[in-house]
Amino acid sequence: MLTFILWCLLLVVCWPLALLALVLYPIVWLLLLPFRLVGIAVDGVLELIRAILFLPARILRGPKPRNA
Repeated sequence: MLTFILWCLLLVVCWPLALLALVLYPIVWLLLLPFRLVGIAVDGVLELIRAILFLPARILRGPKPRNA
């Protein structure tokens, strides 16, 4: 919502720049999409490594006690 309000303010102040931003936003979003996908993949790999590293500690700790 804040982004929309800022865009409306830009539209009032400088409408050509606001229209340019409106046209370029999807293009920039598409250009940045591969970087987001790589970030998600790297995050998944790091979580897998973390789980593998902490597995011995979780096994040695034993099962959690049940709350009655």
